[in-house]
Amino acid sequence: MPVLCSEAVVLRTWPVQEADLIVSFFTRDYGRMKGVAKSALKSRKRFGGALEPMTLTRAWFAERPHQELVRLDQLEIVRSPLSAPVDHARMAVLSFFAEVLDEILPEHDPQDAVFRLLVSVLEQTHAQAAAAQPERGNSQSGLRASGLVSSAVQSSRPLSSGPWMALTYFSLWMTRLMGLLPDLGRCIVCGEALLAAEVSFNSFADGLFCKLHRTTNATTLSADSWQLAQRMLRAPAASFAGEPWPRRRGQELRRFTLQTLERHLERKLRSGEALARLGG
Repeated sequence: MPVLCSEAVVLRTWPVQEADLIVSFFTRDYGRMKGVAKSALKSRKRFGGALEPMTLTRAWFAERPHQELVRLDQLEIVRSPLSAPVDHARMAVLSFFAEVLDEILPEHDPQDAVFRLLVSVLEQTHAQAAAAQPERGNSQSGLRASGLVSSAVQSSRPLSSGPWMALTYFSLWMTRLMGLLPDLGRCIVCGEALLAAEVSFNSFADGLFCKLHRTTNATTLSADSWQLAQRMLRAPAASFAGEPWPRRRGQELRRFTLQTLERHLERKLRSGEALARLGG
């Protein structure tokens, strides 16, 4: 069995037997995979803190004949989400990234564009959190994120703008990369060009609606959110980092993309509910 190596991001872990873990991880070269990490709860040398969800790593693993699970031999941390302050909002956003990828991506199907998207939004959430870190003594010892929606120790001062830009960008682009996003410039019913002040969506259909075809249960997509979506589809995430991002900015756009993802997954996302409680 040849040992393979790839950049990878840890998505989820499940305990099995006494000290083993099943790990769901998303690799750049081989797509989403599941593997068994033998004695992971005992071996600091091979895994250390690399099994935290949303840790960017180098992964060494081997595919076993006639086995669904690969043998996960080693993870080497490239960037840990715990290397910068973590508050409840950032943890919920990271959990959302993990849950969406774990649910929507098929196994063993390389998705380079999705991997690059994930790395870019992780860079933005990390940079935003690090920029808000006090210069001295704001340690977060003992913090561990377990499962998809984990409790976290809040930093001693709140993050300045939160991870809302990265969340908005990820949600929009995942919807597009999965083929779930129709043309945002035209009404899904009549095909006419949309006007910024008259755009709406509902939870039962893909796409956006003009004023004429707005339904009774429709939600208005604000002009700012509509224009923001079109900008985000043309520019990298880093280009939005210098803009102010209060929590309410892009809120309707995040709701629209979340409803689209959940409709196609045919279930509610636990991390989406956590974000809703935070007002995200």
